Amino acid sequence: MARQTKAQREWRPGMPRKRRSTKVMFASVVLSLEAFVALFAGLALFGLRNKDTGILWASVALAVVLIFSCAFMGKKWGPALGWILQLVLIATGFLEPLMFVIGVLFAVSWWYALRAGSRLDRENAQRDREQAEWNAAHPAEGPAA
Repeated sequence: MARQTKAQREWRPGMPRKRRSTKVMFASVVLSLEAFVALFAGLALFGLRNKDTGILWASVALAVVLIFSCAFMGKKWGPALGWILQLVLIATGFLEPLMFVIGVLFAVSWWYALRAGSRLDRENAQRDREQAEWNAAHPAEGPAA
């Protein structure tokens, strides 16, 4: 038998699924796209800087950190880690000036992902509360005859 997660062990038939956070999903998308940009920027710099492997390995490391940081976006400190990574991406502009522009654009995308995702999560929580109240006030009747 395969190992089960805590959520799988506690699941019972008829249990509602926990809603996934839109904020976490939006933030993860931005970080994933940044990982591709970091990787391709590293490849471009590798070619421009006479095959300097240090820059290439640094960009690969940054891309890996960006991807793995997606796993922590549900934690309280996850968005702060994301902001730190935004600053790191902006700082790559010291190697290639165009990265200042790209880094700032991604920082704006990051800010919007957090803001819009939080708003949508609040709206979804309110909608779930209202649905639960309505379900409690209008109990389902038996199967139709």
